[in-house]
Amino acid sequence: MFILISSVMTWAKSKSLDPDDPEIPFTEDDYRRRKPHPNFKEHISAEKTVIKLGKTNKAKLVTYVVASALTYGAEESIFHYLFKSAWHNAPQLLCFGDGQNVIPTIHIKDLAGVIQNIADSRPKVRYLIAKDDSNNTLFEIVKAVSSNLGTGKVKSITKEEALLNKDIEQADFDMLLVNLRMDAVNVKENMRISWVSESGMVDNIMQTIKEYKDSRKLQPLRICVLGPPASGKTTVIQQLCEFYKLHHIKIKDVIDQAIDDLKAQARRADTEEEGEDEDDNKAQEAQELLDQIQEEMAGNNNKLTDSKVLQFYKEKLHSMPCQNQGFVLDGFPKLKDHVENEEDGLFNATDAEEAEEADKEGNYDKKLMPEFMFCLEATDEFLRNRVMNLPESVVHGTHNTETELNRRLKTYRDNNDEENTVLTYFDEREIDIVKLDVTKDDSKMMKDTVDKMKKVIGGARNYGPTPEELEEMRRQEEEARLKKETEERQERERKEAEESNLRKQRQEEWTSRLNEVKREEYELLEAQSIPLRNYLMKHVMPTLTQGLIDCCKTRPDDPLDYLAEYLFQNNPQVD
Repeated sequence: MFILISSVMTWAKSKSLDPDDPEIPFTEDDYRRRKPHPNFKEHISAEKTVIKLGKTNKAKLVTYVVASALTYGAEESIFHYLFKSAWHNAPQLLCFGDGQNVIPTIHIKDLAGVIQNIADSRPKVRYLIAKDDSNNTLFEIVKAVSSNLGTGKVKSITKEEALLNKDIEQADFDMLLVNLRMDAVNVKENMRISWVSESGMVDNIMQTIKEYKDSRKLQPLRICVLGPPASGKTTVIQQLCEFYKLHHIKIKDVIDQAIDDLKAQARRADTEEEGEDEDDNKAQEAQELLDQIQEEMAGNNNKLTDSKVLQFYKEKLHSMPCQNQGFVLDGFPKLKDHVENEEDGLFNATDAEEAEEADKEGNYDKKLMPEFMFCLEATDEFLRNRVMNLPESVVHGTHNTETELNRRLKTYRDNNDEENTVLTYFDEREIDIVKLDVTKDDSKMMKDTVDKMKKVIGGARNYGPTPEELEEMRRQEEEARLKKETEERQERERKEAEESNLRKQRQEEWTSRLNEVKREEYELLEAQSIPLRNYLMKHVMPTLTQGLIDCCKTRPDDPLDYLAEYLFQNNPQVD
């Protein structure tokens, strides 16, 4: 048996069965009328070859051709650009053209089920279409992904603009623009399949997104870092967020963003066109909430009530960026009441579905509950000394003045004694709390503490560096390499100069010592030669001098013989 898994793109240019009713779907019976997309002519050629071979000798080889609809599920392939863009919180997902083309689809596991059925049952029909029951348009698919994984916004672009998108291959682009209504009659009527997604991608989008995150290991990282004031929470969190590409959740940022969003919604009431009642209602609700907040702050020393803060925190943690990449809570929740309050507890479920799931998970919303808990610990004396050693420019305008620090430390200790601490809440729910003593960390930017946290958390859960980040990393590596080479060359030149100076110095020392030795030898020879000179001057030179004088007077033919004879005849010792 031979099964060829082909593509419905071999039908892409097929003429409609009824020009007056283009919604009539193609079935397997129409396979002889199929016309391929220009880029899929080799596919239809392979289909025809396989069918022909199956007819040549049916006893020895049975062949099947499965025209598969566009597959989705697991890591995604054709639709991956949509999921990736939405997961990365793109402001809008791009829809090619008007998006009204119908795309036949099938879950990858359902396609595997079709193939398994063919292998088991050996159907009489040799050409089959594998697709689910849906007839979703491209726009519906894009909208479903954007609404459940991204911002919910979709932007239509021309096909020419789409071709400039580097994140999508030409083959995928061709498939996404296909417009086919098909019906897998044989699969529906003659096969028993345990469908994973029979009604299609849009109806099962949440399950599809979960598969996508699980397959590509993109589950969000949920982290909480607690500790006393000035213990370095923000310092370590910033490094964790940069390394793991997470969202830093600070109480001031949460409140400011929530109020800014409410103000923006309220302003829309003056700009929306008539007839948009839903937007008008949202704008009115936003304005009413703003008025309520201002009223509450006026009676609460210009501070938000805990219930409003918790509400804003929940909205922030439920936002798509936090649910996609994850988050790090910076010093919050502060109080036990922030998590144990039955009505406003930070990790309480907010709707029926979450409540049902919460009961299974230990009475908390699993999507919000931190997966990793860290508590930084230090003595008050250590924290005071740390703040005192900070530059004035850093401390100015913050809560780290002496008075403010003492007040904050007292508040923290009062709220976190042995019997009354927010850590108890996490401990009761069997969430491990890693306590780190920062007084033992002398590293720059608390790198040792960050490394300990990374070891507990493990690897990142994202796509890794973007092309721009990779380019920046390569640039930094190149700069580091050039800097290292320059330093090594300078060090080498320095050592060579030192060695040259040392050789020159040693050469001068050796020459100086050699001259000193020669001088000493000369002086020694001079001293040793004095007796000999005295002897010569007393006993030899007078006779020799007189002999030379006589030789000059006589002028013999052989002066040497004459002088020798003279010295022999006039030797004072002989006399």
